[in-house]
Amino acid sequence: MEHVSEVAVGFGRALRENGLDAPVSAVICFAQALATLGLDRPAGVYWAGHASFVRDPEDTAPYASIFAAYFGEGGGAPEVVKPQIGLMGLADEADGTDREGPDSPGEVVHASSYSPLEALREKDFAACSAAEIAEIYRLMDALRRLTALRRARRKVVTSHRHGSPDLRRTVRRALRSGGETTTLLRRGPGVKERPVVLLVDVSGSMEPYARAFLHFAHAVVICRRRVEAFTLGTHLTRITRELSWRDGDAAIARAARSVTDISGGTRLGEALRTFNDRFGVAGIARGAVVTIFSDGWDRGDPAAITCEMARLKRVAHRLIWVNPLKATPGYAPVARGMAAAIPFVDEFAEGHSLEALERLIEVMAA
Repeated sequence: MEHVSEVAVGFGRALRENGLDAPVSAVICFAQALATLGLDRPAGVYWAGHASFVRDPEDTAPYASIFAAYFGEGGGAPEVVKPQIGLMGLADEADGTDREGPDSPGEVVHASSYSPLEALREKDFAACSAAEIAEIYRLMDALRRLTALRRARRKVVTSHRHGSPDLRRTVRRALRSGGETTTLLRRGPGVKERPVVLLVDVSGSMEPYARAFLHFAHAVVICRRRVEAFTLGTHLTRITRELSWRDGDAAIARAARSVTDISGGTRLGEALRTFNDRFGVAGIARGAVVTIFSDGWDRGDPAAITCEMARLKRVAHRLIWVNPLKATPGYAPVARGMAAAIPFVDEFAEGHSLEALERLIEVMAA
């Protein structure tokens, strides 16, 4: 499924770059079709893409040209004849054969290796062009659901042998079967979504990465119920409501308007103190997975960071620090803020690329 998703996203990007409309909904539809059809029959791939992306008859010819160019030489897949565009092609696909129509040029089509997408996933945000960043944001919207769970107090029906006997349900079932007990029902602890808190540093030193982290925060906020998001700079700003809009660009724009210290200085200790006093220790960080996105550069007193990280550590389930500089060769956490925070961190993660954020999803859900 992961491979066909990469194919769908890459082909959608190729269509957009050549002037055809390829919304995210169409890319998702194409990916679902490929998951069913597979990639071993290019005729099926062609018509799945045609059904997903072509909305006007005038787009058919450019679509066919882009398809041939994208799934062109170099893939190493078996050679097949591209189906003729029109009713004959539909008939060929319906009866399971790949016939060349009377006017077909008999072009040979191959599948490509899709390496550009893999390179984009690994590319540092700071080194990406505007077009690449836009594509990364589209991919980020498709990040799979984050599922960090914790044990709930309320017990639920379970098939586990070590669960405690549920006598009430057992008797009720027996009464429905004439009083005969055939199965001893059991119950055990259920699970609930663990709260997630995201704190994004938006200071000047984080400018190449802050917007990407806000897009990541938006993707997490819209797919979970128990998420809170804040920005850290010279002060703390709560942006959960702004990021709750489904449209990613609109959500980021609303958040940017509410944050008054973007690309300014950094006072992590003071911002964390505000978070602990007003939100964290009082409730939302208690038992939560707290993730801080920051390079650790700070203008304030490192002792304040030490104090506030210690307070946060006592109430949070896990503390994760995401530093985009960690991927730099020879990097060491020697900046004053980072050095003060690192003793209290459960997981020190990279965050410089889409691939790093995909790994972060796994870390947060552990």
